[in-house]
Amino acid sequence: MSTVFNILAILVMVAVVIVLIRGLANMLRGGSGNTSNKLMQMRVLLQFIALVLILLAFYFNRG
Repeated sequence: MSTVFNILAILVMVAVVIVLIRGLANMLRGGSGNTSNKLMQMRVLLQFIALVLILLAFYFNRG
């Protein structure tokens, strides 16, 4: 079970990096502030999901 959480956590962390890069690219291009805000909200949500998955992986792997 912990392997599933490990894989999911890695996938979510990769998604966080992708959203972060998209946000930086939008900022460098001088893009819409609304888009930057949505990307930041998405990044924070993905970071929370990654943190929960990592904690679940530790919980199921403690035995």
